[in-house]
Amino acid sequence: MERRPRRYVTLEGYAVEGGLDGPYQPSTCFRPTVALGRHAGPGDADGLWLDYERVLDLVPDLGFDGVRLSVEWARVEPYRGEVDDAALERYAEVARHAQSRGLGVTVVVVDRAWPAWLGLEAWLLPWVAPLVVEHARRVVQSMETANGVVVFAKPDLFVDGYIHSTAPPWRRGAQVDADFARKQIDSITATLRDDYLVGPKIIASTSEVSVGSDLSEVRAALQRDCDELYFRSLLRGHGPTKCAGLLFKRAGNYELSSSEELLDILR
Repeated sequence: MERRPRRYVTLEGYAVEGGLDGPYQPSTCFRPTVALGRHAGPGDADGLWLDYERVLDLVPDLGFDGVRLSVEWARVEPYRGEVDDAALERYAEVARHAQSRGLGVTVVVVDRAWPAWLGLEAWLLPWVAPLVVEHARRVVQSMETANGVVVFAKPDLFVDGYIHSTAPPWRRGAQVDADFARKQIDSITATLRDDYLVGPKIIASTSEVSVGSDLSEVRAALQRDCDELYFRSLLRGHGPTKCAGLLFKRAGNYELSSSEELLDILR
């Protein structure tokens, strides 16, 4: 029998939650360039921090098996060593609600934004590695009902930030540093694979496709040999990490921004 990958849709916290990188709000690696006006921050985004349940209630009818939920590290630990237990519990609450709707939940430990206190050059600093491991264990302990874990959602973008200036630290042509960053990211992932708490939940093989892709690309993606296929993203979002989304928010309501043909393929 042909194996069908689990179809998950992403909820990328930085772009959709709101409450990050604004005045008196937790700061991420995007804060310096937001402050300089080089790009807009997420602002209030779609306000999902208080509204996740409404959006999750829509997911089962869209043809997905589950959601990939980004746990924003800057929200959970806004200052080094100061953990916001209420924020962790909120993420756990969101995961439980998704599961009550019959959805699987995979959590992302580090997405495209990391806490500002780690520094823009975080992936070159050896002292950062044990902090990622600590954060991952904290997330898994708090969200024990989650079905799976992805350590780094977009490690290639972190590396490209040293070569093509497409992401923090916004450098260009620093191939040696890019190679070192890749080694450190891979080393952290390997350490967590061997961790008795996190390792058993790490998803072995994943793939991703944009909901804005050509329909032929979507069909091809559905045939990939992987454990979980992620569709990016459920919501369009705001700020530097926004992307194509199946839904967008208008006048307080969530409306479809994708074609019925795409939904027919997913279902």
